[in-house]
Amino acid sequence: MTYNVPNPVGWPLWWEGARPRTLPAAVVPVAVGAACAAGSESPVWWRIVPALVVSLALQVGVNYANDYSDGIRGTDESRVGPLRLVGSGAAEPAAVRSAAFVSFGVAGVAGLLLAATVSWWLLAVGAAAIASAWFYTGGPRPYGYAGLGEIFVFIFFGLVATAGTGYVVAGQVTSSMVLAGCAAGCFACALLVINNLRDIPGDTEAGKRTLAVRLGDRTTRGVFVALFLCAAVFVAATAVVSGAPALLGLAGVGAAVPPVRTVRSGVAGRGLIEVLGGVGRSQLVFGVAYAAGLLLASS
Repeated sequence: MTYNVPNPVGWPLWWEGARPRTLPAAVVPVAVGAACAAGSESPVWWRIVPALVVSLALQVGVNYANDYSDGIRGTDESRVGPLRLVGSGAAEPAAVRSAAFVSFGVAGVAGLLLAATVSWWLLAVGAAAIASAWFYTGGPRPYGYAGLGEIFVFIFFGLVATAGTGYVVAGQVTSSMVLAGCAAGCFACALLVINNLRDIPGDTEAGKRTLAVRLGDRTTRGVFVALFLCAAVFVAATAVVSGAPALLGLAGVGAAVPPVRTVRSGVAGRGLIEVLGGVGRSQLVFGVAYAAGLLLASS
């Protein structure tokens, strides 16, 4: 594996390994879920902080876990995407595995705080999230190798993160939280789809049967576009339930037009790395605009 620039060292190396371009997938559902809770009778706003810690720590943890598991399986040997610590030889596998466990531990501590102040059943949700994060590419039968990764992302970085945040802040789950979670899940899935689209050749060679490998290049590009259309539908449905200002979330769908055009043009390989950044930026626009619209609708 080769890179155009030298691998970073020290903390910059671990920051790169945490894959910061994917972090909007952790921030956006928390912001949107909190905005959905704004109209509740007595929201508890400080709980947003541990909810955000849980979401971010899980995202970083799953990134390190994937790095470790794919690296020791040899899946990253022909990877053309961003730096992988184990696959590139930049870090020892045991160190990357420890980084994943530390991240999961941070998520667990923050989740424990929420469970102690809201409901102990949240521990079961947290345990399921951590298990799903690890077994995505870890364990004897990783479900990410069977084409089920998008389901995990939609559930945990869409529905659970959004409705879960709304629940810990408001003490209840509403229809707007569920619909908003579906919209956020579509954006989160788009990040995974573009990663897997880029990696189809290497994953096919390594025997990693992601959804993109199973569907093929052309159909995967269609799924990528469809995810933003679905996000727009869920935003519109939220506006019906919560109020017209929620339609501001469509700004995020509009911001996704450039990466969608690039994907539809047939760009492949390294050319899709920038698309990942474009999806992340559109996701941030979506999160800010959607949250603002939901807040306006609740006022």
